Amino acid sequence: MSVDRMVLAFAGFMVLLSIALTAFVHPLFVWLTVFVGANLLQSAFTGFCPAAMIFKKLGARTGNAF
Repeated sequence: MSVDRMVLAFAGFMVLLSIALTAFVHPLFVWLTVFVGANLLQSAFTGFCPAAMIFKKLGARTGNAF
């Protein structure tokens, strides 16, 4: 799996996790969703993605975006 797909899968997982935590644990977990969305938005414009850097260091093959 490429870094691009890993980042998308990780972001999707984090959004679903934060929605579940918001619904079942505490409403303030909605801020995790906001953080993930903001990170996706800034990485679209800057190309800087901390998750992509971590996945590269773990040995994932590079993709087109990262």
